[in-house]
Amino acid sequence: MIMSEKGKQHVDSCRFCWMCHHICPIGNATGQERNTARARALGISLVNREAIDLTEIMDNIFECACCGACTKECVTGWDPVMFTKETRMHAAMEDKLPDYINKLVDNCLEKGNAYGITEIDAQLKKAIEAHSEKTDTLLYLGVDAIYKAPACAVNAIKVLEKAGVSFTVLRNEAPSGAQLEYLISAVGETKEVMQKCAKQLGEFKTVIAYDPQDAKVLKREYKEWDIALNAEVKTFTSFVAGLIKDGALKPVNSGKKVVYQDPFQLARDLGETEEAREIINAYAVCEEMLCNRKDTMWAGNILMREWMEDVMNKVANSRLFNAKCVNADTIVTASVSEYVSLKAVENGIKVISLEELILG
Repeated sequence: MIMSEKGKQHVDSCRFCWMCHHICPIGNATGQERNTARARALGISLVNREAIDLTEIMDNIFECACCGACTKECVTGWDPVMFTKETRMHAAMEDKLPDYINKLVDNCLEKGNAYGITEIDAQLKKAIEAHSEKTDTLLYLGVDAIYKAPACAVNAIKVLEKAGVSFTVLRNEAPSGAQLEYLISAVGETKEVMQKCAKQLGEFKTVIAYDPQDAKVLKREYKEWDIALNAEVKTFTSFVAGLIKDGALKPVNSGKKVVYQDPFQLARDLGETEEAREIINAYAVCEEMLCNRKDTMWAGNILMREWMEDVMNKVANSRLFNAKCVNADTIVTASVSEYVSLKAVENGIKVISLEELILG
């Protein structure tokens, strides 16, 4: 593996450092040293020194959420997410990806989603058809919502309907490339998928990204990869917060106390922390868990459940435990992926989405 000099520098600086040991959500959930950034860097350094083959560490490379908690915690500026993604990219180019990852990548390229699903839920299909007419505003649902959480997608549509927004939902939505960006990073196939999506979305003035992982890719990665997107991209949370401020949504506050699960894509990658709290405080009372805003602890996702479901359940249970520690009985999510992950275990804490809070 011919790693960049920048990547090598970060690997060699991280491989004996424990600074972020306490903040890794997967390491905390499993209790295994192999799941820390330090151990991952040590494995990559062995590959760089030709002591072991790249294939020997690939399972470990895909045990990382790339949530950025380690990078945020590092006061010296090292970036384990960067060298983890670079290693995935090299594995893809050298045909050394694990079989279970190759299958997901093939599904992305052939079916448009990692899960290989081609049929859309009937209720969601009906909701999409009701907004098939072209407008200036597109609600971009994302593959997780469409194929794995259609009820969430329907609720997102209902929220905009409730506010009287004129918007379009595409029958054949192009994938943003977020799944490929996570699985194989900056290879040519990922950029091609992103370019096709940018062309489709560029037909609209405003794109509302429902899923934070799509919002992060559309707003940040497209710019970094020099992919032109001729549309203003807004997160679903910021758009809905604006609807409340403008009076399009008229909340009735129940007074119920809830806690909010910050998606790392919004809080750390895009620097958005207050919009969801504005929404919650309009309908309820938002209290805080330990590790909130940019310090948020990831609660799992749908994609990684494809190859490490038990660990995702442990990650979700760890976050629900954090909610219990502040005597919360309800946790509100703004990420369809974390919503599904938390709902899979629930475990004494009620899990609801922002849309469910709004719709009542």
